[in-house]
Amino acid sequence: MSEREPVNLFDFERLAESRLRRDVYDYYAGGAFDEVALRASRAAYERIPLYFHALVGVAERNTATTVLGETISMPVLIAPTAFHRLAHADGELATARAAGKAGTLMIVSTLSNTAVEDIAAAATGPLWFQLYIYKDRSATRDLVARVEAAGCRAIVLTVDAPILGPRERDVRNRFALPPHLSVENLVAAGQGTVAGQESGSGLATYINTFIDPSISWRDVEWLRSITKLPVIIKGIVRADDARRAVEAGARGIVVSNHGGRQLDALPATIDALPYVAEAVNNRVDVYVDGGIRRGLDVVKAIARGARAVLIGRPVLWGLAANGEQGVSRVLEMLQREIDSTMGLCGCPSVDSITADLLQPDSTP
Repeated sequence: MSEREPVNLFDFERLAESRLRRDVYDYYAGGAFDEVALRASRAAYERIPLYFHALVGVAERNTATTVLGETISMPVLIAPTAFHRLAHADGELATARAAGKAGTLMIVSTLSNTAVEDIAAAATGPLWFQLYIYKDRSATRDLVARVEAAGCRAIVLTVDAPILGPRERDVRNRFALPPHLSVENLVAAGQGTVAGQESGSGLATYINTFIDPSISWRDVEWLRSITKLPVIIKGIVRADDARRAVEAGARGIVVSNHGGRQLDALPATIDALPYVAEAVNNRVDVYVDGGIRRGLDVVKAIARGARAVLIGRPVLWGLAANGEQGVSRVLEMLQREIDSTMGLCGCPSVDSITADLLQPDSTP
């Protein structure tokens, strides 16, 4: 990859930045407005200590867990991120192959540069599909049917982006897809082009033109009525919304601030996580994304109530650095760090990662 091999995910970002066009790097890396929420999500993990158990016996450790009954090698899923072919020519195909080799699953984005059928054909592991509800409900219904037919095992409905957050890097760069790339899943519906324009972000224009800002809890019921797949709701930071999601029939919740790319005054997701986890009270799986860069972070998230975490940008950095092999290295690094953190915390299994790692028993 380079004369100095990356040894952590931060190294991968620096390598990716050196290889990507400025507008592409800014699109992947940037957040909304002043990027306060973006920085806060990372900083929150750094201030959480781990109160390790001593003398437990950790010669044998197992990082595997289950999500919706599916066994995966570690509590890390690949988050849905758009436009992988901006990072590497193989795009989502490389990401899907790396996920399968790592024994985990990929969540395919509606805004992928590769059709869901082609990603499914390349995948060797399970896929979930992230969905935006379009104003054109027939296009949305058709896409859901294609997702089912392709073999995806769950739908992850994004609910925190009824309109696009103001991303000033994209405005400055007049971000758009190059002519040879498109939103492949919507080409047949005539909604696949993210075009450049004289000023502003082409993606903002695309989202505001096609994505439905009127979606409500009724649309969760509508989505469940047109699919047999379990529905997971992504973009929850409040306990009351978490309870509503369970009542609406969601099988899982992703605590997410959209990577700091929407409202630039949102809490760090690791801080919102305990409220959501307590509200659902183990009735559904709870996942979290945002700011996760170390195996340490994964263990902290599990201790605060997550079933697993989602990682987005680090996957793109690996993809930009070296395609499928780069993504594989990113996932290997995370699993190795999770394993070592579990060993040092006295946790031989994921199930043994409990809340007392963050708040030790003070009884003498």
